[in-house]
Amino acid sequence: MQRPIPCYFMRGGTSHGPFFRADDLPADVATRDRVLLAVMGSPDARQIDGIGGADPLTSKVGIVSPGKDGVDLEFLFAQVSLKEPLVDTTPNCGNMLAAVVPFALERGMLPARGEVTTLRVLTKNTGTLCDIEVQTPGGRVEYAGSARIDGVPGTASPVNINFLDTAGSVCGALFPTGNRVDRFDGVDVTCIDNGMPVVVMLASDLGVTGYESRDELNGNAALKKRIESIRLQAGPAMRLGDVAKKVVPKMCLVSKPVGKSGHISTRTFIPHDCHSAVGVLGAVTVATAAVTPGTVANRVAEVPAGARKAFSVQHPSGEFTVVLQMSEHDVVTRASLLRTARLMMRGEVLIPGHIWKD
Repeated sequence: MQRPIPCYFMRGGTSHGPFFRADDLPADVATRDRVLLAVMGSPDARQIDGIGGADPLTSKVGIVSPGKDGVDLEFLFAQVSLKEPLVDTTPNCGNMLAAVVPFALERGMLPARGEVTTLRVLTKNTGTLCDIEVQTPGGRVEYAGSARIDGVPGTASPVNINFLDTAGSVCGALFPTGNRVDRFDGVDVTCIDNGMPVVVMLASDLGVTGYESRDELNGNAALKKRIESIRLQAGPAMRLGDVAKKVVPKMCLVSKPVGKSGHISTRTFIPHDCHSAVGVLGAVTVATAAVTPGTVANRVAEVPAGARKAFSVQHPSGEFTVVLQMSEHDVVTRASLLRTARLMMRGEVLIPGHIWKD
């Protein structure tokens, strides 16, 4: 016998995966994680017996519940490992976050609020709050539009995300080591958390240009070994403990921007495979490092003038613009960005009945 679970399959930004109401999943965490592994087909590199996409960017799950105390919705993000039976709810995901409000409206958790619906969302992984704005003409989610984001074909309706307080949301401080530059294995790094723990390094310090393709970097075993060594040392220094089986911190190689339109070039590992683009909160964090004097990223960044900076983060499949508001002391006080989302399937996902018994 198989057990059906209500499920909406959503694209959020450059990621996609199944979304669930929290009360449609087991309350017990261990059972819930077994259910999610079965849903995605993990552990298996092809995820052939589940609905995962055989890539870290498409092995993600969103779990949504009603909010309280001025919060409209609560979002729990789960990164499901392909290689081992692991469901990690330590990090958050700004791409999947873009699909939370469309999911909740489609699922009937809350009604639309006029032509544009803005809901406050708490990411339970990190305690991060944001206001998410979705187009809802006629009380229905509008998916068609003219907004374009690199990494997603075509155009769609905009989803605007305004982060309210992300500094130190995972590690407890923007610079969790207390330094703007640390040194591991002879390499200068900046350990920073503005919504996503990231270790920023100069690509040139690791013997690459930082302009290589994703496949080329993924095939560089010596480079990946060096990056992992640094990551395992940086994790405890960033108050994350032993990170051997965690997906954070992300590791980001930076270099000077290509052309005149960008402000920094990046290649991000999440954490062992090079990202085809860049994560939303990873982009916010790297951009924050880039505009902050004294960091490794600031050494190669072209920082735009003004208190409000539209900062372009280049990545393997294009660029990602983060809007940063600065204080008079060169401190980032707010970040906002544009994503898109789409409902792709709704129905029930089936798992073997023995995994979740009443």
